[in-house]
Amino acid sequence: MSEKALATGSTCPPLKGNTLRLYSMRFCPYAERTRLVLAHYNIPHDVVNINLKQKPEWFLEKNPLGLVPVLEQGDNIIYESAICDEYLDEVYGKQSLLTSEPFERARQKILGERFNKVISPFYSLLRQSGDLNEAVNSLHKALDVFEELLTGKFFGGNTVGLVDYHMWPWFERFPLLSGLSGADILPANRFPKLNAWVAHMKALPAVKTAEISTELHGKFIEKHLKNEIPDYDIGIA
Repeated sequence: MSEKALATGSTCPPLKGNTLRLYSMRFCPYAERTRLVLAHYNIPHDVVNINLKQKPEWFLEKNPLGLVPVLEQGDNIIYESAICDEYLDEVYGKQSLLTSEPFERARQKILGERFNKVISPFYSLLRQSGDLNEAVNSLHKALDVFEELLTGKFFGGNTVGLVDYHMWPWFERFPLLSGLSGADILPANRFPKLNAWVAHMKALPAVKTAEISTELHGKFIEKHLKNEIPDYDIGIA
């Protein structure tokens, strides 16, 4: 569909029959969560990318919050990454990414909530704001929790789950963060289990499908750090 990001003044591409559509942004980690689930289940869909600095008027009619991801099918629209992903898992999932066992399901959702403690210092480091050493220490302390709680190949056991996909976009960006901050974000001596988990995640077909290179992430974020309008279409011929 529209690989290039649509902006203010554009026209929304018409839906084709009952095709599932994802409104996304290539460098958004929250939208990447949903792209991972779509790829995991190999769900047929089209993608319309959105310029989040110059949002199309029609996009705000679909999601008044102006955020991605958004799923649309027929007259139905849903948004927020966790809600979109649970919807896809329930409707399309042959092997649920969320276990049916109530306690374990709740535990995995709690892990997802606790991951917010990782996201906050991540963005402090990305923006190069505040005390960088303090941000690295905060990030490492937050990651210590996940190093301790990881007892299998993935966070739900021997098969990948929704919580793994929800965390992955930030781990994909850790090499970028290391380059910007000069810090070892995931030192192997402190996080041996998480480093093994990263290797398992990288081997997954869905992760390979959704992946964007560290180089492209770096070029995209460079303009953000300079308070310039980012190039949403970078890397597209």
